[in-house]
Amino acid sequence: MSDYYKPDRKTDWNYGGNKWRLSRSKIDLFLDCPRCFYIDNKLGTARPKGFPFNLNSAVDALLKKEFDVHRAQNTPHPLMKAYGLDAVPFDDPRMDTWRDALRGGVIVEHATGMTITGGVDDIWKSPEGELIVVDYKATSKDGKIEALEEEWHKGYKRQLEIYQWLLRQNGFKVSNTGYWVYANADKDKDAFDGKLEFEITLVPYVGNADWVEGTIQKIKTCLDSSELPNVGEDCDYCKYREAVGKKMPAFAKKKT
Repeated sequence: MSDYYKPDRKTDWNYGGNKWRLSRSKIDLFLDCPRCFYIDNKLGTARPKGFPFNLNSAVDALLKKEFDVHRAQNTPHPLMKAYGLDAVPFDDPRMDTWRDALRGGVIVEHATGMTITGGVDDIWKSPEGELIVVDYKATSKDGKIEALEEEWHKGYKRQLEIYQWLLRQNGFKVSNTGYWVYANADKDKDAFDGKLEFEITLVPYVGNADWVEGTIQKIKTCLDSSELPNVGEDCDYCKYREAVGKKMPAFAKKKT
């Protein structure tokens, strides 16, 4: 069996187990496909994951180091100045935990009995004391990145909104406007020369987290049910399982 993908998770990491948490990514999975979410969190078999994008991880790590310099000095980053944003990186001893999903991230003990978590990339603070949720993104595409309007960007927007909700549940005053710090690698250079050059842009987004509470209630109902929920409208994983399920019985008959 592959060391990378294990189809049967230990039960203490499933819903009802002492290590199970409702993470930001699991909420997004539920919205994408309730059936895949149920099979993952209730039955213990997750979708196979793609290999990690180490280049994106490297950009994230370097951006965090860069903003941490200004966090320690309580000074605005040049990117904030360039976009006229009056803010500084939020200096709080919990930041390292909040940014590390494996260490818990931002945690909410919800009235449903579920522990809800999410690991933020960064948090900034306005002069009025409002916290500003920030997420780092890296890509390489033509043109300046100024807005995120593609269909698949809905997940990015929900991500910011869930972080805003988590912080508000912890008693913080949180701005509706969050930001993506977008690093876009330049492909127009004459040669690679062993380095990539990035254009960094600050993309604002006015979030609305009103949907989060209702979704959590739906998730609780889903997990407490013994019925398999509906397939997500555009779920390729479910389409694959259905197609394979129709074709495999013919081979089983041949073996008998």
